[in-house]
Amino acid sequence: MNVLKRIFCFVLLVCCAACQPGKDPLDTASKIAVQWEVVTNFTDQKEVFDARFEIINNSEQALDEKNWALFFSMAPRKILENKTPQPAILHHINGDWYVLKPEKGFSLAPGKAVAITYRGIEAVIKETDRPLGLYFVFYDDEGHEKKIVNVTDYTCKPFLRAEQINRNEKDEEPIPSAALSFKNNLEMTDVPASALQPILPTPVHYEAGTDSVDIDNKWIIHYGKGLEQEAAYLAKHLNAATGKEFITSIDAPKGKCIVLEQKPLTVKGVSKEAYHLGITSSGVVITGSDAAGVFYGVQSLRACIPLKNYETKSAGVRLRHMQVEDAPRFSFRGLHLDVSRNFQTKETILRTLDLLSFYKINRFLFYTTEDEGWRLEIKDLPELTDVGAQRQHTSGKEAPALHPAYGSGPFSKEEGRYGHGYYSREDFIEILKYAAERHIKVIPELNFPGHARAAIKAMEARYERLMKEGKETEANEYRLIDPDDRSEYESAQGYSDNVVSVARESVFHFYEKVVDEIAATYKDAGLTLDEFHTGGDEVAEGAWTRSPLAAELLKQHPEIRDPKNLQTYFLRELVKRLKSRNLQLDGWEEVALVKTESGKYEPNPEFAKANIVPYIWNNIFDYPDLGYRLANAGYNVVLCNVSNFYFDLAYSKDPQEPGLYWAGFVDTRHSWTFAPFDMFKTTKKNSLGQKLELEGVGDYPKNKIIVEHLKPEARKNILGLEAQVWCETVKGRDMLEYYMLPKLIGFAESAWTAERTWETVENRTQREALMLKGWNVFANALAKRELPRLHYLNGGYQYRIPPPGAVLENGELKANTEYPGLIIRYTTDGSEPSSASTRYDGPVQATGTVTLRSFDRAGQASRSVKATAE
Repeated sequence: MNVLKRIFCFVLLVCCAACQPGKDPLDTASKIAVQWEVVTNFTDQKEVFDARFEIINNSEQALDEKNWALFFSMAPRKILENKTPQPAILHHINGDWYVLKPEKGFSLAPGKAVAITYRGIEAVIKETDRPLGLYFVFYDDEGHEKKIVNVTDYTCKPFLRAEQINRNEKDEEPIPSAALSFKNNLEMTDVPASALQPILPTPVHYEAGTDSVDIDNKWIIHYGKGLEQEAAYLAKHLNAATGKEFITSIDAPKGKCIVLEQKPLTVKGVSKEAYHLGITSSGVVITGSDAAGVFYGVQSLRACIPLKNYETKSAGVRLRHMQVEDAPRFSFRGLHLDVSRNFQTKETILRTLDLLSFYKINRFLFYTTEDEGWRLEIKDLPELTDVGAQRQHTSGKEAPALHPAYGSGPFSKEEGRYGHGYYSREDFIEILKYAAERHIKVIPELNFPGHARAAIKAMEARYERLMKEGKETEANEYRLIDPDDRSEYESAQGYSDNVVSVARESVFHFYEKVVDEIAATYKDAGLTLDEFHTGGDEVAEGAWTRSPLAAELLKQHPEIRDPKNLQTYFLRELVKRLKSRNLQLDGWEEVALVKTESGKYEPNPEFAKANIVPYIWNNIFDYPDLGYRLANAGYNVVLCNVSNFYFDLAYSKDPQEPGLYWAGFVDTRHSWTFAPFDMFKTTKKNSLGQKLELEGVGDYPKNKIIVEHLKPEARKNILGLEAQVWCETVKGRDMLEYYMLPKLIGFAESAWTAERTWETVENRTQREALMLKGWNVFANALAKRELPRLHYLNGGYQYRIPPPGAVLENGELKANTEYPGLIIRYTTDGSEPSSASTRYDGPVQATGTVTLRSFDRAGQASRSVKATAE
């Protein structure tokens, strides 16, 4: 018996030892390191780049030709066959999902490294272009997935050389440097803070007095009927500025007080959202043409609160005497926010709404559905969020689930990733109410027939579940695809499976179901859904070409003629079915276009009088005059010009500056510099920084583009302007706010402020001088007031401070800033400048290398730059 016990114990010890952590080589797989770099954007093939992975095997697991693959997300680009054999090959799976697979004979022992080069089309110039969300999948001998491991040791080598930063030989956008910034900043001059009027966007009329009045919480906020909400809002923000509680009252005003009232009012011909603000020793009076006008008067009053109140929480507020008359230029002033590519929390949305309202922006296009995510709960269709609101590793793109995208990684709810998340019905109601209290209309969007992959995968999961339950009719009720469709296409974002079948009645049934559920949510929020965005953009060529259901539909409707016209058919049917719901239907520009036999897009007269509003982004590519062509054709349009209002485009070409660049670069000056009725005057460059000559057709013989100008009678068809934030590269709240600020302030000036003098000046030299003068004042206001105030509002926003310009010549350091009024600090020992570092106040003697940063009054800083002696 003792012998048996000993044998048993020995076997047990052996088994336990075998099960100890670290004995399986795969347990050390997280130690495998990966490096990535762009080698060059200038290869022996036109517009083709070389990039390189290096895998350093610091684990105890040997890698061979079958037991591993490296998956990741990367900005969609076509991968080309490499001219030289590589130990592993990069493959595009779908969307921005790629995999690196070993070739036959691959072997990487522990302690060894291997370099793998690949080629792709288009350039890669930004750190935000790097592969993200890297993870290894390890396989057993039969090829089954055995283990998934995140890459935790991953580095991206810096972009340092011109061939890594320039896109191709046509790229004329200069590489940013401290010296280039210094040269550009020389045109900026200081404007004393006392000479800057305090309100942005700039009011129609502002007249300042010489005296001031002190307000404290002994002043009562008196409000008229229906303005209790605006009074409470003002009290809340006076409390934030002073630390003191302010009382509101509907009773007749007595003594010194702040009065909110509503009366018929017209400012410069505008009677909606108009207001008067008067500040005298007798009190403060805000008169609005409606409740929104009163609210905007409150926001202008808030703008007059000195910065020192936020800095010191002094109990009183000293306000300068003034008279303000104001009203918006456009009734539609919007921000589009994509939360599908990368999710943003409810709290971030509320902060964004606060920001919009402060700058008098009144529309919020809430982009909650896309290929990569469905973010809105629909109670009767739980798969939309159970499946569509999270991304994870899948065995392939055919699985009824969303694969990784935009760096979301292999695990669906991993902390610090942004692929998962949605707004419950209760969350959405809260967002709607919050927006309405700030006079912002939330416009929901359901983008069909393209950009629909999340909905497709969710409804396929629903289909499979119900089929297993034997409920075939119910399973097909909301199915979105033709299962026999063999069409081959690739969308702009690299998807081959993101278009619904417009030949299925169930697709329209699904759309109506979602619209009705959203309308019910609005009703529960005390609101009415009267505007809905249908999307309608970027349906790939080739969709529906090999779909049996589409072929049958074309047979029944020979007037459609071609599968490419099925998108117009879809919108026509959608308009019919949603007509009874009294909705204004919006869409991207494609909804108002029809493709001719020659392949050109022309305005489609069919929807001009059908209450369809196209949102126009294209103003620098093949149709730079598209917005005006559609307005002239009778469409009401919203201008979303990519060259001015796409906030997801990077501020500059600097590789460290995050963002996209497919349409060039957009900084705050771009968003401020926009002439809505003659945008050719303010569209100066194409996507490669090359000079565009769209202004004054016929004046410039080299200009081969013939553009259509806006007819005077069509001005009324420009409803307004919208800024866009697409979130492919945006990770989290701080990054979102950085992308928006201060661009959003420049946009607000373009959308609200009355036509600026320079917009109508035909002489280019005179106009540009006036533009510079106006921009200089605006830039001074950003540095001295707007940015530091954002540091305190709502607990503080993240915003971009532009790096300083600097040169080091003949032993002398010279520096300046893009926004006069920013503080420059520097070091000479290679350390990062802080708020305690030496302040630059004028040229100083220096040698070697100087490191500099810009700071605002609140202490927020730019990235550092270096000036080196030539």
